Amino acid sequence: VTAVVPYYGYARQDRKVVPRAPISAKLVADFLTVSGMHRLITIDLHAGQIQGFFDLPVDNLYAAPVFLEYLRQFDEDMVIVSPDAGGTERARAYAKRLGAGLAIIDKRRDEPNKAKAMNVIGNVQDKLAIVLDDMIDTAGTIVAAADVLLGSGAKEVMACATHPVLSGPAIQRLSDSSYSRVLVTNTIPLGSKLESCPKLEVMSVAGLLAKAIHNVH
Repeated sequence: VTAVVPYYGYARQDRKVVPRAPISAKLVADFLTVSGMHRLITIDLHAGQIQGFFDLPVDNLYAAPVFLEYLRQFDEDMVIVSPDAGGTERARAYAKRLGAGLAIIDKRRDEPNKAKAMNVIGNVQDKLAIVLDDMIDTAGTIVAAADVLLGSGAKEVMACATHPVLSGPAIQRLSDSSYSRVLVTNTIPLGSKLESCPKLEVMSVAGLLAKAIHNVH
């Protein structure tokens, strides 16, 4: 049994950050294993170490090929931006493949799900800034990032995120944001949310999953 789980739930709960906090990502791993799964195929895990929560093969696919194909159509000077220090490695990988610059936003978080973006590390002056994240939840972080980048001299801002969780006020925030477009994949079905935010563009990961399934079997 190969479980194809495009969006792995509770992936952000992968370690104890405060006493008595659960490591729910491990619990989900146990649920899947006990239910009889022999292999997992998933996309862009929030933390790579979650693969170690399983005692069976895990294929963590990257949505990068889908986004990179789209981004290569822009011939202007671009810079890939990580909205926090944790996503720097992902942003660097994109920047290298696109021959683009790299910038990082120094973000201070005061309480869960509420972020306060601060300074831009790197040069974004007169460039197309592409903010890269693995998911958009309440969109607070990513919307704040757009304002900081424009304030630092970027001429246009776009966003790329694999998993469109889009909880709470996310749709409204993205609609009102400074982004020219927000690229997401279909790891989570959007349904009516897609119509209520004209800036959203959905890329399909079907081909990526199909190739992985074919290679596995």
